[in-house]
Amino acid sequence: MQLQKKISLAIIVLAIAGLTFASTLIHLLTELWWFEAVEFADIFWKRISWQIIIWVGTLTVFALFLWLNYWLALRLTKDRAFRFLEASALEPFTKKVANYIAIVLIFLSSFAVANASSSAWETILKYFNATNFNSSDPVYDKDIGFYLFRLPLYGSIQDWLLTLLIAGLVLAALVYLFKGTIQFNWQWKSFVVERNWHRLLTKPIKIHLSLLLAAIAINVAFDFWLERYELLYSSAGVVWGADYTDTHARLLAYWVMTFGSILLGVFLIAAIWSRRALLPVYGIIAYTIVLILVNGIYPELQQRLIVEPNELAKELPYIKHNIAYTRSAYNLDRIEDNDYQVSNTANSIQPQNRATIDNIRLWDYRALLSTYRQLQEIRFYYRFKDVDVDRYTIDNNYRQVMLSPREFDYSKVPQTARTWVNQRLKYTHGYGLVMNPVNRVTSDGLPVFWIKNIPPVSEVDLQVKEPAIYYGEETSDYIFTGMSTPEFDYPRGDENTTTKYDGAGGVPIPSLLRKLAYAYDLGSLKILISQYFTSDSRIHYHRQVRERVSHVAPFLKFDRDPYIALINGRLQWIIDAYTTSKYYPYSEPVAHENETNLIEDRNINYIRNSVKVVVDAKDGTMQFYIVDNRDPVLATYRKIFPTLFKASNTIPPEVKAHFRYPLDLFKIQAKMYLTYHMSDPQVFYNREDLWRFSTELYDGAQQPSEPYYLIMRLPGEDREEFALILPFTPVNKDNMIAWMAARSDGENYGNLLLYEFSKQELVYGPFQIEARIDQNPEIAQQLTLWSQQGSRVIRGDLLVIPIDGSLLYVEPIYLRAEQGELPELKRVIVAYNKDVVMTPTLEQSLAQVFGDSPPAATATQPTANNINSDLTRSALDTYQKAQEALSQGNWAEYGRYQQQLKEILQELDR
Repeated sequence: MQLQKKISLAIIVLAIAGLTFASTLIHLLTELWWFEAVEFADIFWKRISWQIIIWVGTLTVFALFLWLNYWLALRLTKDRAFRFLEASALEPFTKKVANYIAIVLIFLSSFAVANASSSAWETILKYFNATNFNSSDPVYDKDIGFYLFRLPLYGSIQDWLLTLLIAGLVLAALVYLFKGTIQFNWQWKSFVVERNWHRLLTKPIKIHLSLLLAAIAINVAFDFWLERYELLYSSAGVVWGADYTDTHARLLAYWVMTFGSILLGVFLIAAIWSRRALLPVYGIIAYTIVLILVNGIYPELQQRLIVEPNELAKELPYIKHNIAYTRSAYNLDRIEDNDYQVSNTANSIQPQNRATIDNIRLWDYRALLSTYRQLQEIRFYYRFKDVDVDRYTIDNNYRQVMLSPREFDYSKVPQTARTWVNQRLKYTHGYGLVMNPVNRVTSDGLPVFWIKNIPPVSEVDLQVKEPAIYYGEETSDYIFTGMSTPEFDYPRGDENTTTKYDGAGGVPIPSLLRKLAYAYDLGSLKILISQYFTSDSRIHYHRQVRERVSHVAPFLKFDRDPYIALINGRLQWIIDAYTTSKYYPYSEPVAHENETNLIEDRNINYIRNSVKVVVDAKDGTMQFYIVDNRDPVLATYRKIFPTLFKASNTIPPEVKAHFRYPLDLFKIQAKMYLTYHMSDPQVFYNREDLWRFSTELYDGAQQPSEPYYLIMRLPGEDREEFALILPFTPVNKDNMIAWMAARSDGENYGNLLLYEFSKQELVYGPFQIEARIDQNPEIAQQLTLWSQQGSRVIRGDLLVIPIDGSLLYVEPIYLRAEQGELPELKRVIVAYNKDVVMTPTLEQSLAQVFGDSPPAATATQPTANNINSDLTRSALDTYQKAQEALSQGNWAEYGRYQQQLKEILQELDR
């Protein structure tokens, strides 16, 4: 009968364990199928095998150590019983209850620590595959690779051991407490006088607890030893990194406390043989006093009495370290510094600058996105998430374009049509894209589409041969393809065109076993009972491209903005990947003072854009291309995952042609350069030359200028190229002091250039140009007039365009109806030298500022004829809208348009 109970209990425990682990095991199985489908199974096995090794090892060590301490505590108190169930009906079962509680506690704590420890697989693998930087820190003369690849593991081991020892100490102490072997009911006076250990606990128990405390003391010594290196990330001084007080006081304090902690451990062991009860207490008190004096008071006194009265002299070497290592960590030391002398003597656009003028971006991405959505979403279930900027060779001309893929947004499907079949089997993909040149506008103020509509129609020599978008930025749901029912492809008139997936993406589901596994993993019985499955069926998940690549390479950080490219007729997503670290010595973190919110990990102090990932929008295939062979962090990951990354010489030229300098990285570098352009430590200490991002007006508010891509001919170059531009101004000033350019084409990819203006002359910054626009009475009058006619004036990005020693400022003006979402480009403002003009087109504005045509032909001044013409057109438009509202019986809208018409006519009469 007793055996049957044990067997029944074992079956119940195994059943509970099976149910507990079934979900995890099945999920791992489906993940393995996914990694095999995307041809990265070796990545999965490398990660999962190390996670399992760490998990099993941690669980085993923790469970054995805790059980050993529990068993030892029981053995040392075998003459006593647990007292927590005294005088209760369960008192006879006290021992069994205690054992069960101990087993549960040991298992749960070991399980929790094992789960947490399994994430250390990356730290361990980087330790064993470390790469030297061939550069050392200035304090300990250790290679930078020690800090990025080895120090993190030492810190993790210290934390792991401390958790283990504290858990063992707490468990043993609980046993002694609940068995009553730790007595608290003695007379204190007697205890002090007699000073006998047996008043508190027996000698075997004292040995057990003292050894655990001594081990903790040794672990604390290890922690102090590691803290020496942590000084290189100190934020207590005038700069980030170890300062004078750190190297002359805290470093000494850490050495003292390292040896002091070891001595404390030895003292606790030696106290075992002493009968004086307070001897360990004396040791701990002495240790605490030394800690306060050496680690607290001494560094503070040195800082106040020695450093602060002579701060610049004392901190000068450490400021140099901070400048040098921060510039190195963010690649700022590779920026090429140039002077840019502004002459503004040009009186015409020279032929060599024609390509720059032809690629000036007149379309603000925010206004253009609204236009895309109004004109090209075609159906309510399609969505343009954002607008990307790229360049193509079109009809033998190097042109900058703006484009956006048309993705499927299932949330826009009517509630009555949101069935499982529609969501998983029918509405599977988006379709095509829209593309327009950055500088062309129709007579109605709308973009000129080079690629548009469904199916895609191209007006240029770019063809969309494969328009289906199964993987994108909005594709968060899993779907099935290859089913017996066809998929919705695209709308055509009153009918819908259907298709059947013929790509290589997705995980095959050829058997009942796989259907059962996915039904369990995804919690959907419909997968198991659906009759639509065939032998060709596939499941597609991890379809959101940024999440997809992160699932393969979670150790990389990814840019927030994947962008689409049309390559050989196929839609390809390009995602910038970064290697990062927070362990670069003396380097200031990018998120210091919480000014940056660019990527998920906002405590990094080292970053490289070493990898570009290309994801096919139909198949979901991923290619990880190396673009920076000099990065030691990437070299370490290449050792760990030798099959993941493809060499830079294998990048197809048509793919490489669409690589662009990443926006997030540029913003990070530009932010750090606001301070770290100052290489002189004394200037840096005094903060004499701090910069900030220039500002501009948008939607009536002042905001920092955003970097912008531009095809231009950089100073000293003989051909135009695709670059990323950002102007700088001094702190608390609006005049421009410099501009930075990041190159993206050919062999120059990744080079950063800085052009500084003379500090002895005024160069207008973007916000000063905005002020000059507002101060122009003719332009201000026109903008005010439009705002009073039921329209909203939107001022686009103000672009600063350097051309042959001159600066050209260009700002597009859009009009949007108050109740509408279709901005129209109505005017282009150009500022050059002392002139600010506004005409309907960029060419007319350029002609007027450079005097290439009579002012009357391109006059921006709102003369009576111009104003009357605008008002007449506005009156006609308002009348037509009123008539449409009337025909629809919308009396409220009709009345509003009538009031607007009255105001326009009154203005005409005036």
